Amino acid sequence: MLDDIYNARILALAADIPHLGRLPSPQASASKHSKLCGSTITVDLVAEGGTVTDFAHDVKACALGQAASSLMARHVVGASAEELRSLRETVRRMLKENGPAPEGKFADFAVLEPVRDFKARHASTLLTFDAVVDALDQIAAKGETKGEAVPA
Repeated sequence: MLDDIYNARILALAADIPHLGRLPSPQASASKHSKLCGSTITVDLVAEGGTVTDFAHDVKACALGQAASSLMARHVVGASAEELRSLRETVRRMLKENGPAPEGKFADFAVLEPVRDFKARHASTLLTFDAVVDALDQIAAKGETKGEAVPA
C-alpha cells in the first residue's frame, strides 16, 4: 500500500524541488508545521495585480511534503490568488472527502491522489497549500499587491 504513495513520480518530485531558499524582500511569509511528522514548510511570496510574481520556499519535510512543495513551486508563479485558494480546497477535498483530483493547469497535482487512503499523511501533504494561502491572506490584509488587491 505504501508503494502507492511513495511511487517513482512522488520520489522524483521530492528529489527535484524548484525555488528553494528565501526571497530577499517578500511581501509575505508563512510557515506551516505538521505536529504528526515534524515537517515544516516556509513560503515567501510577492504578488502583483492579484497574481503571484515571485516565490521561494524552505522545505524541511517528508517525501510527500517535498513532492507537494515541488509541484507548488512549478505552478505558483503566474497563478492568481483565486486559483491558488481553489487549488488548496480541491486538494483538501480530494484527500479528505474523496473529491476529484485537480484538473486543467493543475492536473499534475493528481499524483497526490493516492495519499487520500493515508490520513496520517494528509497534514504534511497540505502544508505547502496552507502556507501559500496564509501568505496570500497576509498580502490581501495589507492591501499590498503592487497594483490591484489580492482577492481574499
